[in-house]
Amino acid sequence: MYDVIAIGELLIDFTLDRVQDDGYPVMAAHPGGSVANFLAPLAKYGRKTALLSKVGNDALGRQLAATVRDAGIDAGGVILTEEAFTTLAFVTRDANGEREFSFARKPGADTLLSLDDIDLSILDQTRILHFGTVCMTSDPARSTHYRVVDYAKQAGKLITFDPNLRENLWGHLDEAKGQMLWGLSRADVVKISDNEVEFLFGCSPEEGAKRLLEQYGVKLVFVTLGKDGCHFRNRNGAGRVPGLTGLQVADTTGAGDIFGGCAVHGLLETGLHPDELSEAQMRSIASFACTAASLSTTRLGGISAVPSLEEVRAALPA
Repeated sequence: MYDVIAIGELLIDFTLDRVQDDGYPVMAAHPGGSVANFLAPLAKYGRKTALLSKVGNDALGRQLAATVRDAGIDAGGVILTEEAFTTLAFVTRDANGEREFSFARKPGADTLLSLDDIDLSILDQTRILHFGTVCMTSDPARSTHYRVVDYAKQAGKLITFDPNLRENLWGHLDEAKGQMLWGLSRADVVKISDNEVEFLFGCSPEEGAKRLLEQYGVKLVFVTLGKDGCHFRNRNGAGRVPGLTGLQVADTTGAGDIFGGCAVHGLLETGLHPDELSEAQMRSIASFACTAASLSTTRLGGISAVPSLEEVRAALPA
């Protein structure tokens, strides 16, 4: 029995290493993809996980599949295709220091994931299904996500969702909003950023979390606030925990995904349904996830940046 199966993108993140004299960046390659990053801490902390994805049958795609296996994630559902190259994401900084994503993906292998690539019976063997919207920009991957999520939902599986908005992947942002709202309508547990709450609802993190419970039927919400930590809420209460301070940040790519995986690990630790958690239990889960995500920013990459359980426990606020 799997604890968590995720469906979505597996790709290479190229992050800025240094800038050459002529102004062009030198990029360092790291394994990534939001759902793969999400599974990495779960696998590292002893959970049984699997990934459903598609990469190119090229050098980087084969290396990604091997990396997933080496991380302890079942890669039997990672398909290698000759139809397209592995998707590449280039992460640079704009004039204000904000991350800027550029994708080599027209199409990328991840967007070609089809229902024929997936044996739906694997979903009968998991407690949780996780997904995001990065692969929902076009068919066949979008329709495949619809079918997989609805199958798991009807089978009574817990659904976790992270919108993970990447604006420049979408032809029209209204389309992005529509897919994000579809995902929210299916989810039991949501990890969402404050920027995504603003994009969807034009309101504060606290108001957004409340709306997700009352209007979308979500049972447990974590709204991440970057370096300021996170807001959490379910029917039993709400609160906020801070992030770690005083760290030397090297790369924030994947930190939100690692937060999400750690939060689900914490939920599994309790053995409770998301709407049964007390405020104190949510606070403990959020504090653990914030600490792990904060520590991950001191390293490069996503999958490769997950701190050990011992590191997280040692850094937890008193």
